[in-house]
Amino acid sequence: MIDKLKTFEELKEEIEKLKKQGKRIVWTNGCFDIIHVGHIRYLQKAKSCGDVLILGINSDDSVRQIKGPSRPINPENERAEIMSELKSVDYVLIFGDKDTTRYLEILKPDVYAKGGDYTIDTINQDERKIVESYGGKIALFPADTQNSTTDIIKRIVDEKI
Repeated sequence: MIDKLKTFEELKEEIEKLKKQGKRIVWTNGCFDIIHVGHIRYLQKAKSCGDVLILGINSDDSVRQIKGPSRPINPENERAEIMSELKSVDYVLIFGDKDTTRYLEILKPDVYAKGGDYTIDTINQDERKIVESYGGKIALFPADTQNSTTDIIKRIVDEKI
């Protein structure tokens, strides 16, 4: 449901309302370029940490900064539309920054969730400091599948599928 896609200002207003209702807010983010079961499982776990899951999706420009000039495969609006159809995702924000410090600082989610092979020491330490500064929690979920978008693309290229 593309109505889950919000601008930052819309999201800020919505989060303020939800917090007044006592809702526990979870934030996570990533590229979410080629969706696979690891993404689905991760988002279900992230959602279980609270009442509302906000998914920040890297803009096309920020994906290129992180992953290189050949990425993303799918454009940001299509990635946002796909992710907004998942029942575990309540809101989607496309963001252009390379990290999420600005969003964490302003939205102050109760939980900041990260997946994959991150540890408390390898996540962005500025993001960590912000979350810890207001008493937020950090939830880390190791990948439970060998799939990654990068690996999927590599297999397709290597096998010339």
